[in-house]
Amino acid sequence: MATVIRLARYGAKKRPYYHVVVTDSRNARNSGNVLEVVGKYDPMQPKDSDKRVVLKIDEVKAWLAKGAQPSDRVYKFLANAGLVAKKAVPVQTKKHLQHEKTLMKIKDKAEKLAKIAEEKAAAEAAAKAAAEAPAEEAPATETAE
Repeated sequence: MATVIRLARYGAKKRPYYHVVVTDSRNARNSGNVLEVVGKYDPMQPKDSDKRVVLKIDEVKAWLAKGAQPSDRVYKFLANAGLVAKKAVPVQTKKHLQHEKTLMKIKDKAEKLAKIAEEKAAAEAAAKAAAEAPAEEAPATETAE
């Protein structure tokens, strides 16, 4: 018999609550034909709550030693508890990235904006220098006696 460790749904409508159960892989999710309940999962709890996932560690270890295979979600719970190694994150595709042409357009636009800002700063500096220069060089008035 192939045993699995998976979630069995309980709770009311829109208020899910799960038992982590060990059962035969051919049984339905909520068949009631479970070998053992080894934990609980309450997705309504905050993610950092200790009550969100509660596992009976010794019993889970025993079932894993007997060859029970955890479902994907239960595997994540076990990995977070340190009972199994975490699965490697798959390499993401690059479809979400922008094309080279778009990146070049963005780069060109940024360079143009930087150039305009630089010219504006130079013009302001020149205007400021021109405004200060006449004030410093006030014409000396000569008095004729």
